[in-house]
Amino acid sequence: MFLFKVEIYRCLNQPVITSNLHRVKVIYSHYIDFIEIILRQKQKEETMTNHKTGTREEWLEARRKLLKEEKELTRRSDELAKKRQELPWVKVDKEYQFETDEGSASLADLFQGRSQLIVYHFMFGPDYKAGCPSCSAIADGFNGSVVHLANHDVMLWAVSRAPLEKLQAYKQRMGWTFPWASSYGSDFNFDFAVSFTEEQQRQGNIEYNYRKGHASSNKDEVDPNVEAPKAAPKITAGTGTDWATYAREAPGMSAFVLEDGAIHHTYSTYERGLDDLWGMYKWLDRAPLGRNETGFWLRRHDEYHSE
Repeated sequence: MFLFKVEIYRCLNQPVITSNLHRVKVIYSHYIDFIEIILRQKQKEETMTNHKTGTREEWLEARRKLLKEEKELTRRSDELAKKRQELPWVKVDKEYQFETDEGSASLADLFQGRSQLIVYHFMFGPDYKAGCPSCSAIADGFNGSVVHLANHDVMLWAVSRAPLEKLQAYKQRMGWTFPWASSYGSDFNFDFAVSFTEEQQRQGNIEYNYRKGHASSNKDEVDPNVEAPKAAPKITAGTGTDWATYAREAPGMSAFVLEDGAIHHTYSTYERGLDDLWGMYKWLDRAPLGRNETGFWLRRHDEYHSE
């Protein structure tokens, strides 16, 4: 902490030029990050200290009971997966156009010879300067899965409303390789309930996650129908938008099948329905302190500091 103060003092006593002011801002930002890390560590230590302890035998007994419940959950999850596959298919008659690295493409083109298509609705609106931090964390997780899915008859694409050049620049920054299409100028996002108009927002006439005008139970989740949460400044700062603009986009995932030349919509999920696709959280759920979230802590993978 003393070194932070010394460095800031040294910068302030140099000629007032843009580079020095920028350096102060960077140092101050790192200082705030440092304080947040210390507070989180203190909370972890207190939580760990107060946790129940026991013998190895007691642990094994409790673990075996938990294993039984985990197996029940796994079986139930398998049953739910089967029910997803049994949902009726809805034919997609509308023609959608996307912009991709290879040029203009139809929805059918996105299948690229496969019979199944999964779309991750990545929050990156036309007015965003960068992609949503949460969607970016999800993309970090599925980036490596695309090649495996493609070799198992499934194409996975991210689709956003931002113009293609914005998506390409951000994709390069993040080091991702998954295919990403722009639906700019298309109804695709609106038809699959992940983008909303200003008029819908003003009137509260928004249907998201199969409910109309609902309020999210998690105030850090994106809900276009509710006022900005406390974490809004942190969330929107990285995307260069205000909350209203940010919340006109929402996350989701949709699945399609191509059979006999016809495309059918088979499944979509939103909000916490995406948890199972968010690989990082499955690791956290098995960590000693779980998700341990006291606010919006996520950042893009190139924004974490080492202090």
